[in-house]
Amino acid sequence: MKPSAEIVKIADKPDLKYVGKNVTRIDAKEKVTAAIKYLDDFEMKGMLHVKLLLSPHANAIVKSIDSKETEAVPGVIKVYTWCNTPEIKYNSAVFYPGQNDLEDEKLFTDHPKYVGDRIAAVVADSEEAAEEGLNRLKVLYEELIPVIDPSEAVKKECETPSGKPLEIHLSCGQFEEIECGTDGLIIVEDEVSTQKIHHAALEPHSCVAYVEPGEIVTILSPCQLIFGVRYIVSKVLNHPLSKVRIIKAPMGGTFGGKQEVILEPICAFIAKDLGRPVKLVLNRKETIISTRTRAATKGKVRTIATGDGRFVGREVDVLTDAGAYMTGSHRVTTAMGKKLFRLYRIPSQTFHGTTVRTNTTPSGACRGYGSPQIHTITEINVDHLAKRLKMDPVELRLKNLVAPFDDDPTGGPSLGNARIIECVNRGAEAFNWKERFSFTPKKGRYKRGVGMACSTHSNGYAGSIYPDFTAMYMRIAEDGSVLVNAGLHELGTGTLTVIAQIVAEVLDVDINKVLVSEGDTLYTPYDVGCVASRVTYVCGSCAKELAEAVLDKFKRLSSIVLEIPYDDLQLANGIVASVSNPAIKLSYGTLIARIGTILQEEVGGYLSYRSVTNPGSYAAHFVEVEVDTLTGLTAITDYLAVHDVGRAINPRMVEGQIYGGVQMGIGMALFEELAYDSRGIPQNASLSRYHVVNAPEMPQVKVMLIEEDEPTGPFGAKSVGEIAAVPVTPAIVNAVNWAIGVSINVLPLTPSRIISALGAL
Repeated sequence: MKPSAEIVKIADKPDLKYVGKNVTRIDAKEKVTAAIKYLDDFEMKGMLHVKLLLSPHANAIVKSIDSKETEAVPGVIKVYTWCNTPEIKYNSAVFYPGQNDLEDEKLFTDHPKYVGDRIAAVVADSEEAAEEGLNRLKVLYEELIPVIDPSEAVKKECETPSGKPLEIHLSCGQFEEIECGTDGLIIVEDEVSTQKIHHAALEPHSCVAYVEPGEIVTILSPCQLIFGVRYIVSKVLNHPLSKVRIIKAPMGGTFGGKQEVILEPICAFIAKDLGRPVKLVLNRKETIISTRTRAATKGKVRTIATGDGRFVGREVDVLTDAGAYMTGSHRVTTAMGKKLFRLYRIPSQTFHGTTVRTNTTPSGACRGYGSPQIHTITEINVDHLAKRLKMDPVELRLKNLVAPFDDDPTGGPSLGNARIIECVNRGAEAFNWKERFSFTPKKGRYKRGVGMACSTHSNGYAGSIYPDFTAMYMRIAEDGSVLVNAGLHELGTGTLTVIAQIVAEVLDVDINKVLVSEGDTLYTPYDVGCVASRVTYVCGSCAKELAEAVLDKFKRLSSIVLEIPYDDLQLANGIVASVSNPAIKLSYGTLIARIGTILQEEVGGYLSYRSVTNPGSYAAHFVEVEVDTLTGLTAITDYLAVHDVGRAINPRMVEGQIYGGVQMGIGMALFEELAYDSRGIPQNASLSRYHVVNAPEMPQVKVMLIEEDEPTGPFGAKSVGEIAAVPVTPAIVNAVNWAIGVSINVLPLTPSRIISALGAL
């Protein structure tokens, strides 16, 4: 069944031409006709192929590597190991100088710390020869005992500079120990575990590298931060930043899996060493075991409330499993803490986050960057509090949610025009919550129940320690078309289309005449990257402000050339006209040419833009489930996603983001888990064993967009791409727990876990 959507419009919004309209994506035709070529399709004359030797052990020492048989394979060019590659350590999440994250990773290692760790690379003139050479490598390992459980890793104090895991503390108010029953207060405690998850992007990881004249090491990468990739490659190769060029390649999905720097330094080093183009494409198994995952967490929550449901205090303690290398995992832990304080008004709250390494696949960025984990942990606890108070979960939340323009209690940026209360009220009414919710599970084998959850997410890095600036160059060409030169990254989300809509709206030109570039570090201005839900809010604001400046310049220069007062000019529909003299009417292109000839100036501009605030995006999701108490199978029978988006620049694309987010959240709630045995060996390193949500399992998803302009966003817009995946999992878990009268706190809710919980009743 086709998902449906309701767009909530605000009466006083001006009718715009492109913003708020369902403009077809500018890359739609190229994608549906397969005109876009991904890196696996890319070929160059003399290109070599790389295959990686990945460790079969979760913790081991490489005693020896014998590559004689490999080097004898026809077509094999060279074998790389830790012996003939840089020893420089780096952190794959660092994207700018001065970020002092733990650097514990190298190109190749003789001490593999997880199944999938990089031991060696075989380079050959064909994929077949590289594969054959890889199979002939002889490696002698000394196996060591792996640590799989993060709780066990904490006890062992895994290796870090201080000899201990990394920790962070955040707080607001004066939290005091309060005993249960004191002054009628209620205390509810929970322990919730979330799992490691594979991103499951359609396109596996890939990279191409070659050296251009002038010793410019050039890399084609379907990544999210071209300038971050440039920084790490420059560091590892000890090569000037000016001579490292990263070109954003077409991407077949990421969800955060391609945010960190993984393959690029390897390809760059080999291309520079051999002086020939190289290509490295992972298969699905290699992508699952050797790249990044969503971090698993163990969270403890202690919430204190009055008898009528007012939150008094909350303590949250989260242990994050970084996997074998620290990567960006501690940033994820920190992000969890930051977001914890921006959803409910809680006078006193503390967050303690610990990040520890285990002998499992490294964790890193994944859609939501910690938000799905922390909101799952805390929103399950909120429902348990509601059960304890015998209070409707919607009513309990409405008593405590933040209001528009509340302050961040930790001193961060204002929450902006936070419309979460409206999301809950409108959503509960549309979902018929009061009629459907019940404290008592229904009788019979098949039990239905409803659940809901709230969430918040960010709009960039402002207020954090990370830089959040971007730059663009814009020019109106001699035919009236518009060139936007920017370091953007199209991840499949419609970024280029949204920027084109904003520019076309401001300049009032045909959107088909607006060309927006993707990033190329040699030619495009700097941008932090397509991360942190910052693109529409930050990059879109830059595009809008720059377009307004270019429009003003165009109008001023037109006034000089036409000898008409500035205020008498009207620029619309690609035409410059005089308000007082209808006979004067010229196309943008004609006038641009005159300005160039007479004034010898171009009509364009450059803007370096920095974000100065960081409002919250908000959502409330409502779901109905049906649980088969005999088999433990769960089906989702109804779903409503209500999102505070400020303004939808392109409603259809916003809806698409929400549909995809719901799909990912269902997987986290019910199906997906990257599991390991006691030896650290992944048990489901293929899509035949790692179950993502398929079309038959998807419910009809209704979408409601609350459009109340965010004053600091472009045309009032703010982010939706990441938050779309955040409240899904806790809403489903809460629905299952209400439906069958249990309190399952370990994800995913597999049939066996549901049956076990029912058996314990």
